[in-house]
Amino acid sequence: MNLYEAIYNTEKGQPLCFTTARTLYEQADLLTLGQLAQKARFDLNPEPLVTYAIDRNINYTNICTSGCLFCAFWRAGAHPEAYVLDDRALAKKLEETKALGGTHILFQGGLHPDLDLEWHESRIRLIRSFGLELHGYSPPEIKFLADRFGLTIEQVLGRFIKAGLSSIPGGGAEILVDRVRRIISPRKVTSKEWLDVMAAAHRLGLKTSATMMFGHVETTTEQLTHLFRLRRLQDDTGGFTAFIPWPYQPCRQTIQGRPTGATAYLRMVAIARLVLDNIPHVQASWVTQGADIGQAALFFGADDLGSTMIEENVVAAAGVSHKLSEKEMVRLIEKAGFQAGQRDNIHRPVQTAGHSESHSEE
Repeated sequence: MNLYEAIYNTEKGQPLCFTTARTLYEQADLLTLGQLAQKARFDLNPEPLVTYAIDRNINYTNICTSGCLFCAFWRAGAHPEAYVLDDRALAKKLEETKALGGTHILFQGGLHPDLDLEWHESRIRLIRSFGLELHGYSPPEIKFLADRFGLTIEQVLGRFIKAGLSSIPGGGAEILVDRVRRIISPRKVTSKEWLDVMAAAHRLGLKTSATMMFGHVETTTEQLTHLFRLRRLQDDTGGFTAFIPWPYQPCRQTIQGRPTGATAYLRMVAIARLVLDNIPHVQASWVTQGADIGQAALFFGADDLGSTMIEENVVAAAGVSHKLSEKEMVRLIEKAGFQAGQRDNIHRPVQTAGHSESHSEE
């Protein structure tokens, strides 16, 4: 297929096949790709609304048995910087989040071998006792706990849902191709296991997000394979609410590579919007790219600016730290010509934007 045929078929609104997607991704100029993605965005979400969330990323532990080569956050149990968050520290973070207008907590941690299910259930109940939704426990954590305690994925999810789990983040997806995973995260879940956890969560009524960490050892074909595997699962379950692509951030102690530039990032946002025509929302990653590129992504198919991130630890561990208050996020959205609207963990509207002056953590 040549580029003109690929553009013509896409403009007609036909679902992209792998060949069309590859042709567009590799051959279309950036602005053409952006125009196609923006049309797809408004076909799916006609209102000029860009959403954002107020939440806090709480990592309950950095102790992890996985030791992924891309992660600067994890520590071995005997490391002097290793920690497990206690109830008092967690409660303080929850109080601060609630006071700053937060609606939910993104709750994730390392694969800690000594924390039992009751420990996790008690933390879920504590978070919910503050009136906050819990968007937590990515597929690698769920699979790790199931294996650790001899349970099925459904049994772990069932217990967590009973304790108050609201939705599941898409962490741990990286690239859903096992060749890549054997290089960068050999002790973590396989691509099938990640997808199986999400499928089980959707069957049990949980909504989830999906992610991609790109720009390390994967090929273009593997990036597109990742997207099409997500689309197939979404066709089956309809449980994904949003897709978040974020570029790998290399640092001295992780696998080396060249940081992904703005052009490559925007191309990924655009092709994701075109391929994932059945996932409602695409989120811009200002946390890794900065505010200006996050704003630019709103013209390449993204319709969500993510979270104010009252707290973020994993990306920051790689030496990348961007901060935005709610006021600044609303300004970015409105300056780009869109209407800003606060959402919760599963993209339900919360309230009119701009009700507070700042949500940056002191």
